[in-house]
Amino acid sequence: MLLKGKKGIISGALDENSIAWKVAEKCFENGAKITLTNAPIALRMGKINELAEKCSSKVIPADLTSVEDIENLYDESSNLLGDKVDFILHSVGMSPNVRKNKEYGDLNYDWLNKTLDVSAISFHKMMQVAEKRNFLNKWSSVVGLSYIAAQRTFPFYSDMAEAKSLLESITRSYGYRLGKISKTRVNTISQSPTITTAGAGIEGFKAFYNYAEKMSPLGNATAEECASYCIFLFSDLSKKITMQNLFHDGGFSNTGISEDIIDQFS
Repeated sequence: MLLKGKKGIISGALDENSIAWKVAEKCFENGAKITLTNAPIALRMGKINELAEKCSSKVIPADLTSVEDIENLYDESSNLLGDKVDFILHSVGMSPNVRKNKEYGDLNYDWLNKTLDVSAISFHKMMQVAEKRNFLNKWSSVVGLSYIAAQRTFPFYSDMAEAKSLLESITRSYGYRLGKISKTRVNTISQSPTITTAGAGIEGFKAFYNYAEKMSPLGNATAEECASYCIFLFSDLSKKITMQNLFHDGGFSNTGISEDIIDQFS
């Protein structure tokens, strides 16, 4: 058991299709004690209580854009788990502009601010509150979920691309800081297009998914495989990996073109 004796917080699990759901299951299977969190509105829509029962855990509602909610999340988690934590997963992202089909050249800027706050700045808030409360054990691990749209342009991904770019920048900046303070490592995983409830809601997602599958020599990484990668990053096996954006995409990020794509257009 890679995480035996470790304690952590998993955010963002909505239903069994969520990457965070798979991560929580694997954390439990690998001996960790966890608490689960998501925004109150997401808790009403999803099945997270089923996950909590399966993982002998408790759900603590928290809007991660709220410092007060994060403080409460950490207080309750500390009471339930016993003192500090060894890992945190940030698996939260949302764009009102994408949800409401606003064109990139016609963004609602209030919604853009919401996108950045939910999808990226909340990552900073979680680490800032953790730092101020001395909530992270030495050699702990913080992981966020990203996407290659931070580096390359994908139509219809819209302002989520800016959010992922900011998320990865925060990873480097806070990774350096927490590394000096508590030997905590901070990384993002740039995952393949994954069939989740949130991902499938993006216009053109099916085309994204099929294209990446044809481009990647190993094929798209699944949610379950991403969860296994998270377990590695939470474990002591990844003790000196920090401030990285780690591509977990079957080779997509380093492939210029594949035979399958050539054949399709020949």
